[in-house]
Amino acid sequence: MLYEQIKKETEVGMQKTVDSFEKRIATIKAGRATEAILDGITFSYYGTETPINQAATVSIPEARLLVIKPWDKNNIGPIEKAILKSNIGITPGNDGEIIRLPFPALTEDRRKEYTKEVNTYAEDAKIVVRNVRRDSMDEVKKSEKSGDITEDDRYKLEDEIQKVTDKFIKTIEEMTEKKNKELMNV
Repeated sequence: MLYEQIKKETEVGMQKTVDSFEKRIATIKAGRATEAILDGITFSYYGTETPINQAATVSIPEARLLVIKPWDKNNIGPIEKAILKSNIGITPGNDGEIIRLPFPALTEDRRKEYTKEVNTYAEDAKIVVRNVRRDSMDEVKKSEKSGDITEDDRYKLEDEIQKVTDKFIKTIEEMTEKKNKELMNV
């Protein structure tokens, strides 16, 4: 029982870290339009902070263009202001009906900056995964001292925790490599 619980808590903690890392790198633009860039940007909609995608249709008609069509035309101004205030590095264009976000082509220097940023995020995620492993290993040692598990079970569980850690570290490295390849693609 305790054996499975510790293993499950370890996997859940590490999976949350990988999910968070994935969301974080999704917001780094690769010169192509992506709806993820609007994540976290809200505007005041009748006094309530509302995400843009809950008050407008967001589409990508071209590789480097994001189009936002608010359901209520009165929201064009507040949405445009929210995008400008969010500091995503793209100036919105507004024609009274829709908002256009043209994504500029990335320079070589900017691409390299983004890959450094992705690598920093990846290292942070790996540190969190290792911290989850350390906490789990400490829990295993406490369980052995209190007599809840045997020494053999401790070694077995520590081995399982290490395998899970290796799996999640590998996942983070693969995601980093994929994102960096996407960023460096011209």
